[in-house]
Amino acid sequence: MTAVAADIKKGRKFDQVLEGARQIFMRDGFEGASVDEIAPAAQVSKATLYSYFPDKRVLFSEVARMECNRQASIALKVINDNASIETVLREAADRVVRIFLSDFGQQVFRICVSESHRFPELGARFYESGPALLHQRMGAILQRHVDCGDLKIDDMDLATAQFGELCKSDLFVRCLCGVPCSCTEADIERIVTGVVDMFLARYKA
Repeated sequence: MTAVAADIKKGRKFDQVLEGARQIFMRDGFEGASVDEIAPAAQVSKATLYSYFPDKRVLFSEVARMECNRQASIALKVINDNASIETVLREAADRVVRIFLSDFGQQVFRICVSESHRFPELGARFYESGPALLHQRMGAILQRHVDCGDLKIDDMDLATAQFGELCKSDLFVRCLCGVPCSCTEADIERIVTGVVDMFLARYKA
């Protein structure tokens, strides 16, 4: 267990605190968010908030972890394990691209990157609950298709990392940098199709 995880104490209003914190962090960022605003948003006293999370970094890292896990669980429900590898990759890419382009995905990425040099444990925990979780979940999905002969992958860690980076192509970086970017269904479909085509060109058996 990490030091950050050890600081987390759960109770009756734990989820309530997380939801209130999520609203404020997404609105004001890590630096701009204050306990004075998080407590009313969560409908708890500051004393209750501090009893769960004595450190704002711990609170933010838990908000990010819980949301990443929630998004991953939703994505797994969308993906049909019995479908063709083309369909599986398309369903996975569509979900991952939409997560990256969401307000939450953009905000969490910005906050973690900007604060990780001062609070390395915050960056490490984000990596565990974001990129590392994606690698783990996608690795399990891809391995089934390796086992049945659809794919030939010698380095699964590299392959899952490449899949995630392909999903960031163009739109994610544009939105992250504040460059005007269109995120219509057609734009998302273009990225998803590119991800599937590129990945299969490299790894299809």
